Amino acid sequence: MPNFLLAAAGLITIAVALGLARILRGPDDIDRMMATQLLGTGAIGTMLLVANATGVPGIDDLALGIALLAALATVAFLNVVELEPDEMGHESRD
Repeated sequence: MPNFLLAAAGLITIAVALGLARILRGPDDIDRMMATQLLGTGAIGTMLLVANATGVPGIDDLALGIALLAALATVAFLNVVELEPDEMGHESRD
């Protein structure tokens, strides 16, 4: 079973590495932020699988810390970026 979990962690790492291309060439800041969230989610999943497969203590705590940082990064990004109503896909009420 540990070999299966480590293989799954490797596949997640490969899939998330492909998302890195979106960060590097994303046409918009929002696309880059969403790709960064994908990287964070993949890192959390990979760490939890490795923690379960190897039994090394503390890796799951590290994954929870990254989850907290990812949530705070999203909030900080949304506070910095101000979107116009048309950019969010909503019609303006004027």
